[in-house]
Amino acid sequence: MKEETTKTRYSDNELKEFKDLLLDKLRIAREELNALATSLSSPNANGTDDTAGTYKTLEDGSATLEKEQINQLAARQKKFIEQLEAALVRIENKTYGVCRETGKLIQKERLRAVPHTTLSMEAKLKQN
Repeated sequence: MKEETTKTRYSDNELKEFKDLLLDKLRIAREELNALATSLSSPNANGTDDTAGTYKTLEDGSATLEKEQINQLAARQKKFIEQLEAALVRIENKTYGVCRETGKLIQKERLRAVPHTTLSMEAKLKQN
């Protein structure tokens, strides 16, 4: 029976695998943020110039709500991008995948699902 030593960090090859995953997620997140920004800056494609005033007021309210929702999505996307970028810094520092609460390695399955996480499931469950 082979005795396994407890790893304190992921190997350089493992870190490269996670870096590639993070870079891919970052590229997609930036594309999505650009799409949100474009939709905010473009004028309403469904113009209400030819409709009655009552409907125009309803349309304006709907458009305002939609812009607020897009702004919220964009803010969340910016935060997600910042978290991905911070994870890339942790890879460079070779601290990626280490739980900030327990100091143990975060399971690879969790990192593949949530690559920007800084908490193991053990620590995450203790928060709730």
